[in-house]
Amino acid sequence: MDERIIKILEKKISETKTENNKTKEIVDKFSNFDSISFSSGILIGRLLNSFYYQHRRVLKRDPTDTEFTEFLEFLKKEFT
Repeated sequence: MDERIIKILEKKISETKTENNKTKEIVDKFSNFDSISFSSGILIGRLLNSFYYQHRRVLKRDPTDTEFTEFLEFLKKEFT
């Protein structure tokens, strides 16, 4: 995966952790959901959106299947 995209995703993870109040507010509105799974889903959704958006913005193309696989490995490394 392109180094610029990795740096952007790492920044997005950091931003999401510091914006915990916004995520908590959303999670609280859906108290019938498992809060840990729901907040994890929000984070992964934001990262997936950023992954695709940044490829289009920075690299001017959609990510390849190989880059998507690298993205999955990045997520695995960051969250296990």
